[in-house]
Amino acid sequence: MSQLHITRVAVGCPDYPSLAARIAARAEGGEVRFTTRFRPKRAGELIGGRLHFIVKHTLVGRVEILRFEEREDGRIDIVCADLLERIHPRPKRAHQGWRYLADADAPKSVDEGDGIGDLPTQLYRELAELSLI
Repeated sequence: MSQLHITRVAVGCPDYPSLAARIAARAEGGEVRFTTRFRPKRAGELIGGRLHFIVKHTLVGRVEILRFEEREDGRIDIVCADLLERIHPRPKRAHQGWRYLADADAPKSVDEGDGIGDLPTQLYRELAELSLI
């Protein structure tokens, strides 16, 4: 069975480095928490999946989902590993809340040795649209 993932907009983050800084600042004990109003109906399938972040209409990074925890105020914490993984940028419309993402549709991680991950997002997008990368 393939893994299920979710996407979420990184509100207020203009680029990948600011997203990485935000996650590092919020991390405690190797974990980072993101709050949502409702528990996903498919929460069991999301454990071990990834939470993908959208920055400027582009998927740019992801963290592993460890578990879901209820808060005293009735909201839900999505508890994730604090290690942000850079992914090959992929266009994605912004949305409210989160959306499911099938494993087959999830972008691949950036290979640290190929240098592609160092390209500016816009240049990467244009090269991908031309099927050059």
